[in-house]
Amino acid sequence: LQGWKETRIRADQSFIGFAASGRSIFSCTTNGALLMSTLKDDNSGVSHKLAALPSRLCDWRLSHDRQTFAYGGDEVEVSVWDTERAFASPSESAATGTPANGGKKRKQSDTLFPGEVWRAKNVQNDFLGLRQPVHNTCLTYISPSTSASQHHLLAGTRLGDMRRYDTRAGRRPIAVFQGIGKIGGVRTVEKGFSEHEVFVSDHGSNVYAIDLRSGNIAYGYKGLSGTASSLAVCPTHLASASIDRYIRIHSVVPLPDKVGQHLDKKGTVLERVFVTTIPTVTIWDQEQVAEPVSDEEQEGEDIWEGMKNVGENDDET
Repeated sequence: LQGWKETRIRADQSFIGFAASGRSIFSCTTNGALLMSTLKDDNSGVSHKLAALPSRLCDWRLSHDRQTFAYGGDEVEVSVWDTERAFASPSESAATGTPANGGKKRKQSDTLFPGEVWRAKNVQNDFLGLRQPVHNTCLTYISPSTSASQHHLLAGTRLGDMRRYDTRAGRRPIAVFQGIGKIGGVRTVEKGFSEHEVFVSDHGSNVYAIDLRSGNIAYGYKGLSGTASSLAVCPTHLASASIDRYIRIHSVVPLPDKVGQHLDKKGTVLERVFVTTIPTVTIWDQEQVAEPVSDEEQEGEDIWEGMKNVGENDDET
């Protein structure tokens, strides 16, 4: 907070991302103000560095190895930056690497910023030949990479789609999963601990487990009466923070070995805790999760279990 006093945060700015790495803490706002606060080696104080990113951001994430970060937003394509170079001065950035565009001629809109290493490209025009709007609402790194030049990302959109990116496979998404966010688009997305598993919430009261091999909804959770604004995953459980002022603990069901195989079980709400203010973020600490006791019965059959996503031109409804 002391560092932010010097940046003169305006009323139209809000925080969209926080991360900790070693002795440093990162925080980013919607207007692209990225702050790195580092505790000095002698613990005598805290130093601050500020980087300028594009405005109208909706989400910001630090990579698993802390070497890069990614962001996306309203008419802002998903982008990956080198963390160290992002905080370097323009002269230092030019001295420590090749030109951002690799020396090739590009259009002005495709020219990378100093410190930027990759930027996504919009999907193809629709069937009328019209440009599709860019409304990235959330994103996450979905798997660590052994190569510094390769990153796997997943982004949710306001249209309810999820786009999967591989930075070495090109700038356009390698897969687009349509209709994931049923109400108001995708609100948040978090990678699960199991391979091919990701958890998604929309702006309604839906939380789903998605199988990335097919892009289908594996199962959903009942008992939510508000939008889940934050999801946190541990090996055996899922935690959610919702605007209905509840923190919930959910069970997690392993995905089947084969795509499309029926699940004998589905995720349930195991515990819920009411808080006096609206929670915005939830995380796990290093304590082991005790075996929770069910607080509410799951009624009816999950209509989304195993449901496939269909396009507008498909006959199925």
